[in-house]
Amino acid sequence: MEAWVLLGSFFVLILIGTPVAYAMGMAALIGAWWIDVPLDAVMIAIANGVNKFSLLAIPFFVLAGAIMAEGGMARRLVAFANVLVGFIRGGLSLVNILASTFFGAISGSSMADTASVGTVMIPEMVKKGYPRDFATAVTVSGSIQAILIPPSHNAVIYSLAAGGTVSIAALFIAGVLPGLLLGLTLGIMCLFMARKRNYPKGEVIPLRQALKICVDALWGLMTMVIILGGILSGVFTPTESASIAVLWAFFVTMFIYRDYRWRETPKLMHRTVKTLSTVMILIAFAASFGFIMTLMQIPLKITTALTTISDNRYVILAMINLLMLVLGTLMDMAPLILILTPILLPVAVSIGVDPVHFGMIMMVNLGLGLITPPVGGVLFVGAAVAKLPMEQVVKALFPFFMALLLVLCAITYIPALSLWLPGLILN
Repeated sequence: MEAWVLLGSFFVLILIGTPVAYAMGMAALIGAWWIDVPLDAVMIAIANGVNKFSLLAIPFFVLAGAIMAEGGMARRLVAFANVLVGFIRGGLSLVNILASTFFGAISGSSMADTASVGTVMIPEMVKKGYPRDFATAVTVSGSIQAILIPPSHNAVIYSLAAGGTVSIAALFIAGVLPGLLLGLTLGIMCLFMARKRNYPKGEVIPLRQALKICVDALWGLMTMVIILGGILSGVFTPTESASIAVLWAFFVTMFIYRDYRWRETPKLMHRTVKTLSTVMILIAFAASFGFIMTLMQIPLKITTALTTISDNRYVILAMINLLMLVLGTLMDMAPLILILTPILLPVAVSIGVDPVHFGMIMMVNLGLGLITPPVGGVLFVGAAVAKLPMEQVVKALFPFFMALLLVLCAITYIPALSLWLPGLILN
């Protein structure tokens, strides 16, 4: 009965239009009242939820990504990717995916990836003869790489939701191979579709121009080196690397590229703070929601229920995947990570799944929700950038969605994809 009160009140509040963050906070208060827990304890849980040093990584990474996105970095990364693969038949679709790989390693945000890369690539692909819906589908699906490739904001949130027991550095490193696998799979499918539909073939860029483009993009690509190199070498922590990335991004944007005006900086900071305030409120109220769930022993009850249905880890993982895929279509990624991690991580651990591996499974699962209606945030952004009705984009996305499901199965049932690199580097 206790679980029904907590979860039932949460879903009722969602159905009547309450924002997810406030629905979690109010449901926590209702649950605390039901089990006779002092409301002071809920307030303490809310405060403790955001009183963590590791959380500083999120605002710094968001700010670094915003600076680079608005300072001309996306355009230069697209040009660099075009040098590498633009001359192949269907090469602009590969340029799109590769640019998302590079930009995702800087921004850590799928929405920022779609908005920045899409603004450059969708008009360019249409101009060269690609269907607008295909160009949008490539942009939207390719942006999921930003969820996996470090520095992923969602990996930091997952670590927090796991009680800080999962290393952020391990999650960052674990996301490299799954992210590259995702990009490679989409690239192969784009090549196949390009040959089948006879999409245009690009031109080889002259050597002198190619060298100039590479040098121009190198300054921005150094951001990836700073983030990953610093963490892997142990010179600084993920949080410290985020702050250094902000300084580097600001230096490159304002003094090297000089495409951004100084007077626009306050507006950039305002947008960043506005985004972060939403995230921090969500994290704070999710902490109180998780606190009440733990007192009600909901994670333990769900673990017992799932292991009663089957003791086969593959079957249980399939059920977890199906649950997350469905929920991902109904809610945004960050709140789902905060809600589901305390519930499903104990289940995964009980059947022998490593927490880092489970984090990658969750990232891909919920990432698919970002491009799935009716609440696909990245899908909405892509459709808005392309100026297409969402239904047309969804139709074009179907083959890409099938490819992403294959990647999900590989990451779910081949743990080495997530665990080999962290084991090699960190141990």
